[in-house]
Amino acid sequence: MARAEPPRTGRLARGAITGVAAARIGAARLGQRLRTPSAQAQAAHEADVGRILFGALGQLRGTALKVSQLLSMHPTLLPEGVRRELARAQHQAPPLNRALVGRVFRQAFGQEPEALFEHFEPTAFAAASLGQVHRAQLAGQGTVAVKVQYPGIAATIASDMQLARAALRALAHTDLPLPANAVVDGVMDEIEATLLREVDYRLEAEELQWFARHAALPGVAMAQPILSHTRAQVLTQQYLPGLHLDAWLATQPPQALRDRAGQRLWDWFMHCIFALGRVHADPHPGNFLFAPDGTVGVLDFGCTRSLSSGFRDQVAQAWSALLRPAADAQRDALVLQAYQALGLVPSHLALPTYSAELAPALAAMQAWQLEPFTQAVFDFSAKQPPPITPPEHQRVLGRHLAQVPGEMPAFDRMWMGLMHLLTRLGARVRTHCPAINSPR
Repeated sequence: MARAEPPRTGRLARGAITGVAAARIGAARLGQRLRTPSAQAQAAHEADVGRILFGALGQLRGTALKVSQLLSMHPTLLPEGVRRELARAQHQAPPLNRALVGRVFRQAFGQEPEALFEHFEPTAFAAASLGQVHRAQLAGQGTVAVKVQYPGIAATIASDMQLARAALRALAHTDLPLPANAVVDGVMDEIEATLLREVDYRLEAEELQWFARHAALPGVAMAQPILSHTRAQVLTQQYLPGLHLDAWLATQPPQALRDRAGQRLWDWFMHCIFALGRVHADPHPGNFLFAPDGTVGVLDFGCTRSLSSGFRDQVAQAWSALLRPAADAQRDALVLQAYQALGLVPSHLALPTYSAELAPALAAMQAWQLEPFTQAVFDFSAKQPPPITPPEHQRVLGRHLAQVPGEMPAFDRMWMGLMHLLTRLGARVRTHCPAINSPR
């Protein structure tokens, strides 16, 4: 298996990669114009562009792969074909060699890992975009998991974000439908803030402690950090047993066990969203472990988000209104009122304009997001992928969506990730949520 070197931090080297990507996107646009217009041609074009972006971000490594992953989890930011290609960023980083692991420990502790632990496995057993995880034995703690950050990651955040924004600006010169610049800028600002927090593992240790203290529910396990062996680039925590989703599903767990795990995930996220106002905002499958009894272990608290009471109240109002019958005379007015309070649409947007233009453009994605609330027990094995927003609706969204406030991008990403996770589980879940008025 290939071994990772430090990310390419030179501005010329990294800028050249995105320059080539922009040129290839331009060439793809010309190729698209030569194709016979059709839905298949559009899908092929979106996939071409997504592969170009993913290829560039993959060469940059550093935080760029994490940017790719986070962009892929925003349901309405990019066309579906582009988003699907960027989603490949999960678990793409090759492992660090032994010398680089030692360098990180010497910088963090002034010692090699073998001096800090009774035993330290030099080969990582898990890897992600920002770091990799090793098993170790620690006196008084038994088996622990030690997350080691890739060297140079923090130094590339600012340049990676500039390059990612440049890549998205290149998309603006294609025929692909994109949201307004304010929407894209809001999402990118939120991603940058997320990355700045994620590269300080001491902050993640604080989040681990908070969630373990306040968000503990039966059947949901969270590891406690070991602060004596934690620094900004190294996080030591209790070892959680279990299998990642694909490996667990390969054991062919019975439906009842999948349902139990899914119910625990649903209940935990609803409790975090509407009761605690603090959420795990990166729920992709690699951040969860599944035990034989259906216990779910939650990993990676570097990406969390606080949700204000006002935000939660307006989301609950919007969702409750959207679940009313379409013929309900108050439905659109209540949704518009909530969206204006959330800052999603300008305060001057008139109700007739919302009903005639914006509501139809949002309808398919709204229905997909809220479908679980339409049934007392929802079978996620039957849930379809998120709908593809046609170009004419993307243009409407670009005209009318005002901006993306700080809480909304993370919330949308979290909700999409949860829907995908439960769908992969194929779980049947009781979807009651006290905060949501759901006539069923």
